[in-house]
Amino acid sequence: MNLKNDTYVIYIGTKNFTEKYYRDNLGWVKISAKGRKFRMTAEQLLNHLLPAVASVKPGLFLKVEHNFAISKGIKAPITGRS
Repeated sequence: MNLKNDTYVIYIGTKNFTEKYYRDNLGWVKISAKGRKFRMTAEQLLNHLLPAVASVKPGLFLKVEHNFAISKGIKAPITGRS
């Protein structure tokens, strides 16, 4: 089983919005609640994740999914929303 960074999809959100983060060949990508795509560094991703992990902001959730298709070497696009 492949457990590298590019096999995970991270969801951060509240009851009103969800943002998706994943890693592709060029680096980390954020898909905003409106569907816009933004490139980001690992440090920027960490700055988004830490408040959710530390429970600093009430009502913020964090969900991490392992993408088995990518883990097994199948090149499937990452789609869908939480």
